[in-house]
Amino acid sequence: MMADIKNTKAFYNTEIPSDWEIKKLGECCLVKGEYGINAPAVEFSENLPAYLRITDIDDNGNYSVDKKASVGDPNFEQFILKNGDIVFARTGATVGKTYLYKTSDGTLVFAGFLIRFRTNEKILTSQHLKYFTETKPYWDWVKTVSMRSGQPGINAEEYSSLKIPLPPLPEQKAIAQVLSTADAAIHTTEKLIGQKELRKKWLMQQLLTGKKRLLNDELGMMNDEWKPIRIGDIFKFIKSYSISREGLQNDDEGSVFCIHYGDIHARYDSLFLDFERQKNIPQLIDENISIEEGNYLQDGDIVMADASEDYEGVGAAVEIKNLIGKKAIGGLHTLVLRADREAISPNFAAYFFSSEKVRNTLRKYATGTSVYSVTKTQIHNLSFIIPNSLKEQTAIAQVLQAADKEISLLKAKAEKMREQKKGLMQVLLTGKKRLNQDFQDSGMNRIKNTVATKSSKS
Repeated sequence: MMADIKNTKAFYNTEIPSDWEIKKLGECCLVKGEYGINAPAVEFSENLPAYLRITDIDDNGNYSVDKKASVGDPNFEQFILKNGDIVFARTGATVGKTYLYKTSDGTLVFAGFLIRFRTNEKILTSQHLKYFTETKPYWDWVKTVSMRSGQPGINAEEYSSLKIPLPPLPEQKAIAQVLSTADAAIHTTEKLIGQKELRKKWLMQQLLTGKKRLLNDELGMMNDEWKPIRIGDIFKFIKSYSISREGLQNDDEGSVFCIHYGDIHARYDSLFLDFERQKNIPQLIDENISIEEGNYLQDGDIVMADASEDYEGVGAAVEIKNLIGKKAIGGLHTLVLRADREAISPNFAAYFFSSEKVRNTLRKYATGTSVYSVTKTQIHNLSFIIPNSLKEQTAIAQVLQAADKEISLLKAKAEKMREQKKGLMQVLLTGKKRLNQDFQDSGMNRIKNTVATKSSKS
């Protein structure tokens, strides 16, 4: 299937096979560097084409529909993407990002901060170009070229000068087939993750409001009444410390972990801060700061960010787990809440604070313009309904933890598959491994099955 590279020639800081050509992007294209339309986005409408902006391209180079918008400019037709079109981001922090148009994404009009190229498929396939833009040589080139003016940016002429290693056309297609098979497996897993996350969201909406009740092996349906609670009655506020990042460092044995509000926002997809697994949380080394013993965090404590730069982040919180002899405190812009364990069970508290009911209530009280915040007093006085039975609280937490574990395993699988794809790219797109002629001509199904089997086992 694959053969090692033999005769080579230099390409940037690596080597490629001697029978590969090196051409500039502009030499391989039918459409060479067209800028998109300069028009404002409007609310998405089925009667108008969708708008493709830099923000609509996700980190994996796919079209994201999260904030779908339309374009209403009457001159949009000449900016409609066609099959095989690839667009490059030309400015800002996302310079170099690319998107290869797929007809399954519907009609898309590309915006002015994107530059369109359309390859001559007899020289360079669009898929091969897209995969090349995911390689280290490409991103090294982007970094070098984009900083020449001191402001990150690459124009159409500069993109046209990008040098690309060109395997023979059958090999380009074979490489693209291998990598697209890997992409398909990753996409399938990510789609499953999305489905599981929606299911967990539904479970939270049902179980944390009492719309659905759980069965108990001994007693049947849990039928205890739910009780009204006030946050300040079942949670005690523990002192946190307004310590910025200065004076902190990592991996200082025996010092104190300092949980900053940024650490909470960075873990938006996790409700627990597990000290058996946590990484990169700075530690306090300033010995002049006195910390009372009762203010050190304990397992089960809730650490909430009381400030957020976006509205969705208001009230984000994590529950502390597995400190195991380590010391930690709440740091800058955090509130620490310690539960009365006779009123609320461990783990349930994390899901309670992440529920839509609690988060939406906190957002109602948030104030600010560029930064939104809530106060200790506001949180102290909030009232909610929770299960009266600790057994039911625990059972709810266990169901949701099982859903979290399933999602976590799928994410780990997807990450492993992405690493496998990266490994394939490193050897195939540099020619370190060659797909032999038999494979290029007739062995495609063999490699598709091999990649799919590896992906299913990962």
